[in-house]
Amino acid sequence: MSTEMRPPLPPFDLESAAKKARAAENAWNTKDPVAVSMAYTEDSRWRNRSEIFQGRPAIVDFLTKKWAHENGYRLIKEVWAYTDNRIAARFAYEWHNTEGQWFRSYGNENWEFDARGLMKTRHASINDIAIKEADRLFHWPQGPRPADHPGLSDLGL
Repeated sequence: MSTEMRPPLPPFDLESAAKKARAAENAWNTKDPVAVSMAYTEDSRWRNRSEIFQGRPAIVDFLTKKWAHENGYRLIKEVWAYTDNRIAARFAYEWHNTEGQWFRSYGNENWEFDARGLMKTRHASINDIAIKEADRLFHWPQGPRPADHPGLSDLGL
């Protein structure tokens, strides 16, 4: 068994759950599939939309394909609820396809963590809505969201 740790560790309180969600958001905004995969257990189980898969290699493959298609990707996550080793988060991200059509994707995730703070289960439900470029709300440079950029609730999402 690996000894790698990903603080904050369960059990979660509101502060540690929010830190965990922000760390996940920051990692996903790097669009680095290998780095993102390291926050998950070696055998992490995922359901993402209609896809079900398991393990870090499958996570890397999934994220590589995702970010090859979702250009200009910018994500915001927010804690919805938490308990001992679980966090429910809601999120929105904006992206455009190769034709330049912008989308805002809304979703909910249910996360379960092991004692080392690695995510062992991720269930994501996501809906995509086409938007006009003028209706975009996420305007920071590619990478993690700046600390002073509004979150989902602040943006009315």
